[in-house]
Amino acid sequence: MRSLLTLFPVLAIAASLAACDRGQEQSGPSGATPAPSQTSSAASDVKPAAAKKAFIDPEELKKLKVLPARMDSDTNPISDAKIKLGRMLYYETRLSKNHDVSCNSCHDLAAYGVDGKAFSPGHKGQLGGRSSPTSYNAGNHVAQFWDGRANTLEDQAKGPILNPVEMAMPDEKSVLAVVTSIKEYVDLFKEAFPDDKEPVSYDNLAKAIGAFERGLVTPSRFDKFLAGDEKALTDEEREGLAKYLSVGCQSCHDGEALGGTTYQKLGKMNAYADLKDFGRFDHTKKDGDKFFFRVPSLRNIAKTGPYYHDGSIATLDEAVNTMAWHQLGVKLKADEVKSIVTFLNALTGDLPTDYIKQPELPKSGPKTPKADPT
Repeated sequence: MRSLLTLFPVLAIAASLAACDRGQEQSGPSGATPAPSQTSSAASDVKPAAAKKAFIDPEELKKLKVLPARMDSDTNPISDAKIKLGRMLYYETRLSKNHDVSCNSCHDLAAYGVDGKAFSPGHKGQLGGRSSPTSYNAGNHVAQFWDGRANTLEDQAKGPILNPVEMAMPDEKSVLAVVTSIKEYVDLFKEAFPDDKEPVSYDNLAKAIGAFERGLVTPSRFDKFLAGDEKALTDEEREGLAKYLSVGCQSCHDGEALGGTTYQKLGKMNAYADLKDFGRFDHTKKDGDKFFFRVPSLRNIAKTGPYYHDGSIATLDEAVNTMAWHQLGVKLKADEVKSIVTFLNALTGDLPTDYIKQPELPKSGPKTPKADPT
C-alpha cells in the first residue's frame, strides 16, 4: 500500500511537439564572428542584464491548488473528540492479531507517512503486494489504495485491520472485543459519538481514524507561491515548475495534492515492461481497467521513495525520467530531469509535529484479548 507511481500522461501530439522543441538548438547566423571586446570605461561600467525568469503558463498553473488546512468530509463531521480518539487508534497495535502492527507501522507519520520499503511487512512478516502510499494529504483523493477500492479515508481504514497479510484481525467482532475491553476507549467513543445509541462500532472506529487523517496536511513553500508570494520559490525551482508544466505533468498530477484526482494507465504511450499487476482491474474486473492505477500525490515526493506501485524505482530522478517516457513518450534530457526534480523538492512540506505526536495509550483490561502470533 505505498509509494508513488508518478504518472505524467499528456496528449501524444503535445509530447512530440515538446520533443521537437527540445531538439532545436539556438545558434547565431552562419559565419558570424564574435564582436570585439569593449575596452572603454563606459562599456566596462555597463552591468549585465538580469537573467530572464522562466515563463510559467498562468493557465496551466491554475490546475495546481493550495492545500486546505484540513480535508473535511460531509459524511464524517470532524470534532476534537473524534481526532483525539482517531490519533490513538492510528498508533494502536492491539488492533492487530499479534499486537505488533498499527496504521503507523506502514504509514510512519514521522517519516512523511511511509516506511521506506517497497512492500510493507505485516502479520508474521508477510509482505503486501503493493507499496504503501503516504497517509499525508490524502483526504480529498478520488479514492484510496492504488486500485481505488475504497472511496474514502474512512472506508480505507477498515481494510488493513482485517487483511490477513496486514493486521490480520479475523473479523469486526474481534476488533470490537479489544476496544470494549478497555474502559478508556469506551469512554472516548462515547465522547466522539455522543448521539449514537451504540457508539462503539467498527464504522465509528473507521470514522475516528479518518477524522484524524483528514488533518494530516503538509503545506510547503509552493503553497505560498500559489497564494501570490513570488519569492517563495527560488529561480531554479521556478524553472523546474515551468518545465513541469510545459512537459505536461499537471495533466495528471494536478489539484491540491498534485495527484490523486484520476486513474491513469501505466504505459500509456510506451508499454511498461513485465507489468504483472493488473491495477484497478483487480477491483472492478473490467478489462478496460487493466493496468490503470490511481495517480499518486507528488506532495513530499522527495521523501516517500521508493517509487511506483511496486517500489521498483529507487530515486526520484529515475522515476521522473521513466514516467516521462512511458506516460508522455518523451525522452527527457538530464538537465530537464534535474530541473523538474528541483521543483519537486519544493513540494516537501512541514510535518505537523504537535498534531502527530504519539499519545499515551490506555492499558489493557482484564478481558483484553492476548496477542496471537498464529
